[in-house]
Amino acid sequence: MRQEEIFPTCPAGDCEFLVKRARELVSEDPWAAKAWLITARTLYPADFNIQYEMYIIERNAERTTSAGRLLYDMFINFPDQPVVWREISVITSALRNDCQDKHAQFLRGLFETLPGRIQCEMLLKATEQCFNTLEKAEMLLLLLRRFPDSVVQHGVSLGESLLEAENVEDLDTPVNCFRKLFVCDVLPLIMNNLDMRLPPSLLYKYMHKAAEFYICYVTRGPSIDGQMQGGQEGGLKSPGVLRGAQRYVIDGLSEKSSVVSEPWERLLDILAVVGARCEWQGDKGSRSYMELLQRVKELCRYLPSLEGDTLARCCSQVVTCAALVFFRSAYLYVSMIQPSLFHGHSSLGAGPWILLEDLSLVFSDIEVEKGSSKHAHKKRKLADGREKTMSSDDEESAGKGRGRHILVNKTEMPAWTETLDSFRTARESWDLLHSHEALESEFNKMCAAWKTDTWLWFRIFLTDMIIYQGQYRKALSSLLQMASFQSPACQTPPGGGSLENHRALIQQASCHYALGEHRLSCEKLLEVVGGLVPQTQELGKSSEDPAKPRLKPRKGNDLRLLPCTSKAILPYCLQLMLACFKLRAFTDMRDDLALGHVVVLLQHDWPQGETLFLKAVDKICQQGSFQYENFFNYVTNIDMLEEFAYLRTNEGGRVQLELLPNQGMLIKHHTVTRGITKGVKEDFRLAMERQVSRCGENLLTVLHRFCINEKIILVQSLP
Repeated sequence: MRQEEIFPTCPAGDCEFLVKRARELVSEDPWAAKAWLITARTLYPADFNIQYEMYIIERNAERTTSAGRLLYDMFINFPDQPVVWREISVITSALRNDCQDKHAQFLRGLFETLPGRIQCEMLLKATEQCFNTLEKAEMLLLLLRRFPDSVVQHGVSLGESLLEAENVEDLDTPVNCFRKLFVCDVLPLIMNNLDMRLPPSLLYKYMHKAAEFYICYVTRGPSIDGQMQGGQEGGLKSPGVLRGAQRYVIDGLSEKSSVVSEPWERLLDILAVVGARCEWQGDKGSRSYMELLQRVKELCRYLPSLEGDTLARCCSQVVTCAALVFFRSAYLYVSMIQPSLFHGHSSLGAGPWILLEDLSLVFSDIEVEKGSSKHAHKKRKLADGREKTMSSDDEESAGKGRGRHILVNKTEMPAWTETLDSFRTARESWDLLHSHEALESEFNKMCAAWKTDTWLWFRIFLTDMIIYQGQYRKALSSLLQMASFQSPACQTPPGGGSLENHRALIQQASCHYALGEHRLSCEKLLEVVGGLVPQTQELGKSSEDPAKPRLKPRKGNDLRLLPCTSKAILPYCLQLMLACFKLRAFTDMRDDLALGHVVVLLQHDWPQGETLFLKAVDKICQQGSFQYENFFNYVTNIDMLEEFAYLRTNEGGRVQLELLPNQGMLIKHHTVTRGITKGVKEDFRLAMERQVSRCGENLLTVLHRFCINEKIILVQSLP
């Protein structure tokens, strides 16, 4: 029975007098004040105000033991007093937060003086007083952590209430306060409690909720002010390249509580528990993702012989494990090739890398007719003291998507091994998830639930994988879908160029080229080149470092990871344009315009294009004439100039060259029985002399101007 039921309460006037007298003495003589209240409590043990005043004096003096004893008495004897619950609320708040000031430490110490049974009861009743879901969850978490036995009774209900709150709030990202508390705080308590008996369906549900949270947390994008506001994210879950401070705060949580350490390791720990509880086949509690992949690969061999519930259980195991390996590897790959997408990556100087068709064979994959004689003069001149760097004796290509190599400059990408390994592992996992109809169906359901079609980083990986598989039409569709993701927040700031836009355009151009759609490829390339600024090129040096070892050309359709910088992109665009035009230039049908474009483009990376240039010279000789009025606007290579000058001589075959603007009209005007007049010859000689004086010009600037000024005619030159 409560004290007020046994002892009569004192008259209001007497209580007020005793409390007032004690308050007056507190500052002057605290011991006298305490004596007054002890006397009052002895006379009137059922009066709340007297006991509360005693508690206030002890609390303000920060006497932990006596204040705790008085709080205990009030909680037992006066459980319905609002001021008691206000005091308990202050104490539980101190228990929940990370504040380390002296008063907060005192309040936590005060709570520790209470008997365990009272602590448990107090926390439970304090939880009932909470109307805010988040606050109620944090209060229950206090209870579950301090009293593990209560997990069996309250763990699942707390988890479900958090997931329900997330649904009610209709948040557009799983990285929110409710999911974070569930995954990082509640779920470990449930999973690690051996007394909990959860059905496999609930274990898989919780596993997938945790996986979605950790994956979205790791792949979250930087925001403008560096702060995530739950429920206010727009569009993509991996926004673009704007970078803010490296702070990250989940709405409803403190900055410290918003940090999740070692998310991939935590996910692996949860997976190990789920595997043990669901009694997975061949489960050995793997400690690495590669072990996980190897195990499910072995398990997949038995799938064709399974049916019914056994097949369903096995599929759930394979999909859960393989999906985690897949998403982790895909993230690791994209974080290497486009780190600016993700929060916390110090990559201000690291632009994106692009997966493209390798063009190492662009100068040498036109088959030279056996027995045809090279132009003797040029062959001697070019071969003098030089060694051919590439040959074109084989045009056979490996099957698309099988055995394709990805080339990368190891100096520019130090972590190239990890990048390519991650890409390979992700592809293997993807193939595994699509190796059986039941696996593919369950994986698709997972992706739909997680809305992976809204993840920009994931779309980037899928596009690269589709390109690797040689499914270029599908890759073009994926690139268009990726472009629709771009929002104003994803655009590059003014003055920073438009590398993101270039990345998609260049991949589109590469895909169109692989499909044989050369005109579309050229259109995309010229659009890119128009936004580039050519780099300064030292005189006498090719666009690539001459000290860099040349890779032996491979057979087949290799790919290349290229940094998305003007220095790398402009040369690649020129090479891809050359690849488009040379196929037309060297057909049996005469096309001087295409052949002229090839000659202009072959200047880049000279002398890599010697073999192809000799073939162009052979064709001109066979034709006996050649017309290309842009020759003197864009050809500044001294070797080429000397060769074309030689072609006009008797020894060179007296080839009729129309390389000057309107030269055709002049020839008609001045033609005599023996050929071109001395006036036309003199014009040609003077033009050649002027052109030799331009040999020191920045070649990339010349070729960049060629692409800009001749854009219309370049596109029209292709079918």
